Amino acid sequence: MNAYQQKWINVLNSANIKDWKIKPLDDDAIVVDLPQGSSMDTIMENLPDVIATLSLDITIPGERLKFILRHNGEHREYILNPTDEDLNTSKK
Repeated sequence: MNAYQQKWINVLNSANIKDWKIKPLDDDAIVVDLPQGSSMDTIMENLPDVIATLSLDITIPGERLKFILRHNGEHREYILNPTDEDLNTSKK
């Protein structure tokens, strides 16, 4: 686990978001298991604003970090500090 990933896990846990189960994955991702009754669409719609607000508590240099949100067999991803490869959506 890298320092940036660890800092995000600490910040998310400190935010006391009800019933979110937060854990690291590899060296560049955080998995968040959402509680029953969660609306994945609503969470994904608000996630950029939540991340922006929580990021004010992080003072170490940013690195690529993938948030994987899971709920009822569905998962969605949000990448913070994407690389050029993440942004390149063209097909070869």
